[in-house]
Amino acid sequence: MASDLCDRCSRLLRDFAARLRRVWEEFKYKLEEIFGELLQCTCCGNAPERRMAQDLSSLQLMCDDETQVFNQRSLQALNQLAASQNADLQMSAAIYYLHISHHLKSPLPDAFVETITALLLSPDLDVQKTTSFALANLLVKKNVCKESVIETGMLVPLLELFQSGDPMAQCHSCACVAMLASSESNRDSILVDGVMPLLALAKSYDPAIQLNAAWALLHLTHSDWSTRTLCQAGGIPVLVLLLQSSRSEVQFYSCTALCNIAAAPEHHPKLLSVGGHYLSKSLLTLMSSSVEKNAAQACRCLQTLSKNVRVQEHLMELNCVLPLKSLLKSSNAAWMQSALTLLCTLTAHPPNRDLLMSEGLLREVGRLLHRPSSNSALISQSCQLITDLCSACMDEQVRLQLTFRWFVYAPALNPVNVIQAVTESLCLSGLLRGLESPSLSDETLLHVTLCLRHLMSWEGLRTTLSTSVSPEQVWRLVQLSGQTRNPELSYNSAAIVHAFEPTARFLQLLRPHYSTVAKYLLLFLKRKDVKFQQLGIAAVAKLKNDGDFLTSVTDGQLEARLSQGHAETEETRRLL
Repeated sequence: MASDLCDRCSRLLRDFAARLRRVWEEFKYKLEEIFGELLQCTCCGNAPERRMAQDLSSLQLMCDDETQVFNQRSLQALNQLAASQNADLQMSAAIYYLHISHHLKSPLPDAFVETITALLLSPDLDVQKTTSFALANLLVKKNVCKESVIETGMLVPLLELFQSGDPMAQCHSCACVAMLASSESNRDSILVDGVMPLLALAKSYDPAIQLNAAWALLHLTHSDWSTRTLCQAGGIPVLVLLLQSSRSEVQFYSCTALCNIAAAPEHHPKLLSVGGHYLSKSLLTLMSSSVEKNAAQACRCLQTLSKNVRVQEHLMELNCVLPLKSLLKSSNAAWMQSALTLLCTLTAHPPNRDLLMSEGLLREVGRLLHRPSSNSALISQSCQLITDLCSACMDEQVRLQLTFRWFVYAPALNPVNVIQAVTESLCLSGLLRGLESPSLSDETLLHVTLCLRHLMSWEGLRTTLSTSVSPEQVWRLVQLSGQTRNPELSYNSAAIVHAFEPTARFLQLLRPHYSTVAKYLLLFLKRKDVKFQQLGIAAVAKLKNDGDFLTSVTDGQLEARLSQGHAETEETRRLL
């Protein structure tokens, strides 16, 4: 049908229709963009997931009823939220785990453990930080099996958090790895990819990160293979550096790790190769720490290393005696024992004895022997230390070498100095006091009597002991001489009795026990061991000078045995 409009009007209408179509297309595009954004909002498109997040928030308030918290509905909600692309929804699940990690009293069901892995793999760092914090809590409270954490693949995202650059993320993830490393079955997995990242974190300036890294490295020194791997990766210089940390816990962890490494002699070259005796200097500084457990641990590490003579020489040059004397005054028996063990190692090397004697070490040992807290181990080590220190009068050649090395620090000691040092200390009375203790084992009593027997070989000390021994101590020595369960203890005790000077005072103390003395001397004379026979003969000859002894022994068995021994000796001489 022909149009009644002119050409101009027709053209205008066509232009209007074209423009209207263009405007509609633009309007439609803008509406689609707006509706698309609305659909992505949790209020619209994710409304079910939003309701799940709200449900989880309400379940957090019911942690006392774990049957409601860990049900299929909660698990489904957690899985959907963890798989969401929305960081807010993922955070809801992470916060849920963080909340229950503070209240959970029973193991977390395995199905719920797997969801933690998905949250650790989130691209959102805040979600990862919250989840790793929750996991650390669950591991500390043993709500999660450490082996299952590795099996579900959490180690990889935890190690990746080391590289995040976020201190909190590094701290939480490192704490998780440290606790996982405490399980022997997990160490192999951690060693493959975790050693170098842990060593890198250990150099952090953040004390909390340093602490967790040192804790993890300590766990890696609990087996030979993992220790070897750690050392090959350059762990020793890092651990030595951590000894200088401002946190005492970091110092303790690194020092304990170095102790474990030093237990294997194969690692000593690497430990001692840290430039300029840096390790021994650092350990000696730590041994002076006001934190006694750190001082004791440093002492243990030095004791292990001091089997090397070069280390001993360096320790003596650095005057290690002062911190060791401080540890001997500790109230903790284990820490005192650490100091004694190192001192025994040092005194076993003759060139060190004169300097240690000149430092007044015997006074501290004497005080230790009088402390009620002294146990068998402390007393035994004290006896060894006294014996070694009193052997400071060495042959002339060793003395000259020692004087040449230490002429600035300590003069060479002579027998008079040694006797004076022992007399002025409380060692003699402490050893005699130990004889009366009913709680000491035969092994400890053997150390005590051996030390006393050694001291009795010095004339000046023999005089002092003869005038200070009590009636109870004399009777105890006689008792020990007559016991038959430990021949060496019997011999040492009898040798001490025989070594006492036969003064009027001592004989007065011994006379009430002459019958017992005669019995054990008869046993000595009957033994096949020559040293027992010789001691028995010498003791009888000495006691014969006291008429009361002859009066006490009336059955003639001693005389008969002596005559028989004399006859056997003469027969042997004739045959030879």
